[in-house]
Amino acid sequence: MEPACRKDKPKLNSTPTRGDRARQKSAQQEHKQRQRAEIYALNKVMTELEQQQFEAFCKQMQSQGE
Repeated sequence: MEPACRKDKPKLNSTPTRGDRARQKSAQQEHKQRQRAEIYALNKVMTELEQQQFEAFCKQMQSQGE
């Protein structure tokens, strides 16, 4: 037996239309492209920093050896 106070909610049309799916796919692609660009930019910055630190380390080792 179901409780008397329970009311069935009307179902909303939850199936996306073609246009909605296309917009969602386009938004996902743009998000992936933006993420990829950010990752490449971060990688470049980190590589440059690593190179600077390595060069500083080499100079320090040279000055200690003299």
